[in-house]
Amino acid sequence: MIVHTQFKVLARTWALAIGLAVVSVAGVSTSALAQTPAPVAAPAATAVAADPAAAAVAKKPEAAAAAENPYGIAALWSGSDSVAKGVLLILAIMSMGSWYILAVKMLEQRKAGAYAREAAEKFWGAGTVAQGAAALDKDSPYQFIAAAGVDATKKHGGLMGHIPLNDWISMSIQRSVDRVNRELQGGLSFLATVGSISPFVGLFGTVWGIYHALTAIGISGQASIDKVAGPVGEALIMTALGLAVAVPAVLAYNWLIARNKTVMDDVRSFGGDLHAVLLGSSAKS
Repeated sequence: MIVHTQFKVLARTWALAIGLAVVSVAGVSTSALAQTPAPVAAPAATAVAADPAAAAVAKKPEAAAAAENPYGIAALWSGSDSVAKGVLLILAIMSMGSWYILAVKMLEQRKAGAYAREAAEKFWGAGTVAQGAAALDKDSPYQFIAAAGVDATKKHGGLMGHIPLNDWISMSIQRSVDRVNRELQGGLSFLATVGSISPFVGLFGTVWGIYHALTAIGISGQASIDKVAGPVGEALIMTALGLAVAVPAVLAYNWLIARNKTVMDDVRSFGGDLHAVLLGSSAKS
């Protein structure tokens, strides 16, 4: 229902913007057809056409006008009010934050894969669990889980002694696995938030631009293209920017979630194997 309502609002906004543009173009075309050409314009045009130097001079202002786009991003920033600039800043912060989180999480997941290979090579060949944990990197999640398991076997006393050793070791390892999972999931909520609300932020900028277009028409009393093109162009740019921020954030969120599942499968398998090893070691001792 929410998606359907958003689509209806966006469709109405686009229809209004297109209608304003059509009305403006129609008004300009009617004004141009109503004007009669001055008879002295023909000799001037002939003189310009006959003189190549004059034609080159006449083309320079047109080239300069084409080079300076009055409806681009720079013109939007310089000619917009504080509300539009605030919307642009919010979208910029969301975009930079999304790309930063994507880069950081990619590095974290790559390190997690390297730590998994290190655990497979060094940990299981050690004589004891404590020796295997000492052989791992101190920043490795596998070292953190192994150390938690070793501490669980050493601290099984007092009130904790009433808990069966099997359950106590399982609880300790599960807590450490859950903590690793929280570390991997950190920052993904920001991506989900950006993917959800950035289209609405862009839509707010769209509505604000159309409001400016309607205000300009009301003040001038006519729907001329110079009064409508700027605000309508601002509205369309805001919509495009909102989508440009949302789409990468959603794609990054889904991709990182899928990669986190792979990493956590290895971590949980390690925790299960460690649980069995600790119980076997405790039984022998």
